[in-house]
Amino acid sequence: MLTKEYRICMPLTVDEYRIGQLYMISKHSCEQSGSGEGVEVVRNDSDTHPEHGPGQVTEKRIYLSSKLPAWAKAFAPRFFYVTEKAWNFYPYTITEYSVSFLPKFSIRIETRFENNNGCNDNVFMDGPTPAADVTFLDILSDPIPEKHYKESEDLSRWQSSKTQRGPLEDGWREDHQPIMCSYKRVHCSFEVYGFQTKTEDFIHRNIRDILLIGHRQAVAWVDEWHGLSMDEVREYEKMMQNKTNTKVKQNTGAPASSAPAFSRSMSVTDERTLRRMGASGPSEGPTGPQTPLRINSTSSE
Repeated sequence: MLTKEYRICMPLTVDEYRIGQLYMISKHSCEQSGSGEGVEVVRNDSDTHPEHGPGQVTEKRIYLSSKLPAWAKAFAPRFFYVTEKAWNFYPYTITEYSVSFLPKFSIRIETRFENNNGCNDNVFMDGPTPAADVTFLDILSDPIPEKHYKESEDLSRWQSSKTQRGPLEDGWREDHQPIMCSYKRVHCSFEVYGFQTKTEDFIHRNIRDILLIGHRQAVAWVDEWHGLSMDEVREYEKMMQNKTNTKVKQNTGAPASSAPAFSRSMSVTDERTLRRMGASGPSEGPTGPQTPLRINSTSSE
């Protein structure tokens, strides 16, 4: 298992980002969906955690077939999806990912948000994170894939008319006010001989890009969401979910939120077995947010 902690600062407060995060995720998901790929929202319900209090539980299916690296397309089915389950007890969240055809694969992301510049080395309160496992991501200067670059989201040129913040300059994390940090502890595991290192490295590279793009957008779009109430952003979220689900369904042929016709869990110990993809057995699921998901293969996505 490869574990890293990412720290991403933003010129916002934790209270502001609670709205901005919901807005950014909804808008970004809709923008990235179409032609049968993208994000389908299966569940979005309120929930209460005995320790963390009231929050929200969501389940999404992320269709990614055309985005696989060349080495993975050799054994991937034509259509597959990633299941995302998230428990949002802001300012603490847990997100878990499974893949519809890969066994022994799991990603678990714990997140805490604090009003500081990333200086808390024990934010998860279970011991200081070793410095070698910490990566600071700078939304101003760290590179992102060229295809995702937009001048309107370039924070060296951004200026908010509502908050009078921006543009950001080199060294902004040292003295900018307000400032907050998104601390993300990412556990990534793919225990298949011959693929483990390559897959885990690939996943972390993509997580890095996703985190940079998402947090840049949350800041760049601040004039679109700043001042919205929680009820208003939840209404926007619902509207965008319906729009996104419709875009995804157009080419997948499956109704939104439909249950798979069958599922099978597979035991894979080497490349030959992985390619065979034929073992069957009863499916299993997680018992709650503290337990990483069991990876199942399903027929519908």
